[in-house]
Amino acid sequence: KLTSTFSSLSSSTTLQVNFVFAHSWKYRNYFEFLSAKNDNNIKVHCTLCAGQKVLATFKNATSNLRKHLELQHGTVKLMEVPPGGSTQRAATGGPPPLKQQKLNFGAKPVSERELKQLIGQYVVEEMMPLSTVDLPAFRTIIHRIPTTANYELPHRGAFSAYLEKEHAEMERNLKAALNEVDFVSTTADIWTANGNNRSYTGVTLHWIHRATTLERNKSALACRRIRGRHTYDVIGAEIKNIHSSYGLLNKVVATVTDNGSNFVKAFKGFQPITESDDETEEESTRTDDDDDVTFLNLTEILSAENEGDGQHHRCTSHTINIISTSDVEKYLTSHAESKAIYRSSIAKCTALGTKSSRSTLLLVPTSTRWNSFSDAVKRVAEIPLSDLNTLNSKLGVKCFTDREYQFLHEYCTVMKPMTAALDILQDSLSRMTAGLPDAIVQVYSITRFASLLDDKDALLAAVSCPKFKLRWLRDAGRREQVKELLVAECRKVVPAPHSPTTTVSQGEMDFFTFEPQPEETYSAEQEVMDYLRSAYDLEILHRFRNIKKIFLKYNTPTPSSAPVERRFCLGGLVLTPRRNRLSDRRFGKTIVNEVQPLLNIIFYLFFF
Repeated sequence: KLTSTFSSLSSSTTLQVNFVFAHSWKYRNYFEFLSAKNDNNIKVHCTLCAGQKVLATFKNATSNLRKHLELQHGTVKLMEVPPGGSTQRAATGGPPPLKQQKLNFGAKPVSERELKQLIGQYVVEEMMPLSTVDLPAFRTIIHRIPTTANYELPHRGAFSAYLEKEHAEMERNLKAALNEVDFVSTTADIWTANGNNRSYTGVTLHWIHRATTLERNKSALACRRIRGRHTYDVIGAEIKNIHSSYGLLNKVVATVTDNGSNFVKAFKGFQPITESDDETEEESTRTDDDDDVTFLNLTEILSAENEGDGQHHRCTSHTINIISTSDVEKYLTSHAESKAIYRSSIAKCTALGTKSSRSTLLLVPTSTRWNSFSDAVKRVAEIPLSDLNTLNSKLGVKCFTDREYQFLHEYCTVMKPMTAALDILQDSLSRMTAGLPDAIVQVYSITRFASLLDDKDALLAAVSCPKFKLRWLRDAGRREQVKELLVAECRKVVPAPHSPTTTVSQGEMDFFTFEPQPEETYSAEQEVMDYLRSAYDLEILHRFRNIKKIFLKYNTPTPSSAPVERRFCLGGLVLTPRRNRLSDRRFGKTIVNEVQPLLNIIFYLFFF
């Protein structure tokens, strides 16, 4: 508030009034005294307002002035003046306080590189042809963007040369990053786009950062044309060429694919084509033309017998899909009673999903993810039977019986471990996920895939992960076997020799007499015991050098080939009718660069 001495001052003495302001209110520097209206009121001018706006206020109160600041200048950051301090104008007679800056509606000019990046990002993300940069309407829009030095947008030829230069830089950065990695894994798949009846093999790269974070990294590696029939010798040679072009032949610990026959055989070696393979391929080729983008079965092409080409891993998600569909259906249809109720209840769920395909209340399954079917059945089972049958009647679908409704609940209960495992496997794999080994054990142990539980690589991957260790094994004898397996693997890793930290001259050593000391030897058993007694955080691996190396080697492969399938879902967008004449080289780099996550590479790298 203003001091009581304010009223005794002369209205003509502006400097004296300002001096009183200087020893009073904290926002006094935003107002200038004009005149005294009477004995109780004064007139002031707000320095933040444009023009000469006059405000009236009481001599002994500042509520009007405070309200004016809140209503008219609420977006301004007010600078307080401490009590007893003097404002710049009152004390020194200098310039008036700073006013609110004017809003600048002028666009900031962009540089040549920024404009190229923005245009490239637009062309790639929107799947536009490179000829877009030559369109008169597009160039008119770009000319409206202020640029430094009046930059002129290049035409298609020059723009392609610029992008090719940037793509070469991207590849150099990728290879430089891979030089610091000891173990990598890849995921591969083959698909056919019917827009031009071409087949492509796509490969993505995965590795674990070995420094402090131990996070999983991924990058698109290649998308190349596959000519002719999709036989194991063709696929194996192409994958080997892709690995070799990035210097990965000695670093790839596994290649993950789906369960197609061609991929499994390719890793067994390049063998002659048999008649049965020809017939299978011809049959698959005929059916591939039904869809816009068709993924092909590949896993029976690749195997682990050829170590130089890396070990082949079957996609765990695909394996669980097979269990959840083929094995479950085969079991349920093997008995007459279960066969009837299974088919009738599932048929009604399918009909209900078809009728409500445009509704958000019910989930509609997709053909590429089995767990979407399970989620759809679960959503139906959550609806009370009376409400469900009312909905069926309105949609013209046969109502569910009590036995069918009970069957849906039991079906969801039995399938819960598999749906949980699929959700984990098909989710982001940037960190190691808890509970996964136990979920997969529940799935595999009751199926024809039970032998996979004895896989050495899978056991070492689980036990070397601090979140799992031996906790997921319930049998004591089984835990001891896996522990011995980890000890044996640690013995294979040669510890780095420890060099002495200080050197002592020979004359000084001759002065003393010492008993010979036994050299300390590395104990794999001790390292494993200390590791199993340690915490469950991923960071504790930095304390166990050999176990960390085992962890990096066996956990680098992803359990699912979903990353490569998701990436090539873009194929249908790229091969639009106006762009189905792309060359193989341009099309492959379009796919690779559209969502390139490595090293914050800019998305605008495109056609070459």
